[in-house]
Amino acid sequence: MSYLLISVVCSVLVSVLLKLMQRRGIDIAQGITWNYLAASLLCFALLDPPLAALSRAGAPHVELALLALLLPGIFLALSASVRAAGIVRTDVAQRMSLVLSLLAAFLWFGERVDSLRIIGLVLGVAAIVMLVLRPRHGPANDADAGWTGWALPLLVLMGYASVDVLLKRLSAAGTPFAASLQVAFVAAFVVMLAVQMLRAWRGRIALTGAALATGLLLGTLNFANILFYVKAHRALPENPAVVFSMMNIGVVLLGTLVGMLGFGERLSRLNLLAIPLAILAIGLIAAGMR
Repeated sequence: MSYLLISVVCSVLVSVLLKLMQRRGIDIAQGITWNYLAASLLCFALLDPPLAALSRAGAPHVELALLALLLPGIFLALSASVRAAGIVRTDVAQRMSLVLSLLAAFLWFGERVDSLRIIGLVLGVAAIVMLVLRPRHGPANDADAGWTGWALPLLVLMGYASVDVLLKRLSAAGTPFAASLQVAFVAAFVVMLAVQMLRAWRGRIALTGAALATGLLLGTLNFANILFYVKAHRALPENPAVVFSMMNIGVVLLGTLVGMLGFGERLSRLNLLAIPLAILAIGLIAAGMR
């Protein structure tokens, strides 16, 4: 269970660090660039990715290219959502991406349809709607005004679901998980580094040590979240549903506590109702995995 706890904490700390970077005026795009450098190095050192598997005929290069472009885009959307909608709604939206992933599994990957997961899917959709809606008259954060308060969490949700679908396609093609991560991290770093060089050349930014340091820390947290989640599955190979549910519920609960108590985020009653509904949906979906 210690692996799961570390993974949950690292996942929430990613959002916290993005929030702190914004408050200190650290360039987020630079930080995300160095994040992928750290994640690439850690992946190579700790997971020993079998890269030779990617050189065989029929390797899913298109999916890998899409993943390399999608990963930094999602991180930018995550950062913008944390700023506009807060840690609570962003972390819950991120975890509720499993609803779209489940729908894709039913439609495209031929997974069995069972009553528990269907109910979980319906409750998950309801939780998403309640999460992003804001009452016209009621408490709201200044940063949560306008369309970004609901559009950005939805973008995060759809982005993470898309990554999950791409990883499923890579797995179906026989590509080892570690190799997929390594290539995606390196490619994402190259793409983002090119963007930063272009921004610097045009005089729009100056590369800073603060962005480098926080970006490397961000990448360490990002990779640790993945690493310890994988370790938790390996430690409990007979209970994947337990790992799945505890990870997602843990992030929802801890993200809610940190956002509301640590950063004073305020939620409407509708948003607050979405949180137990999301937890129930996660539990039902996990129960259907048994």
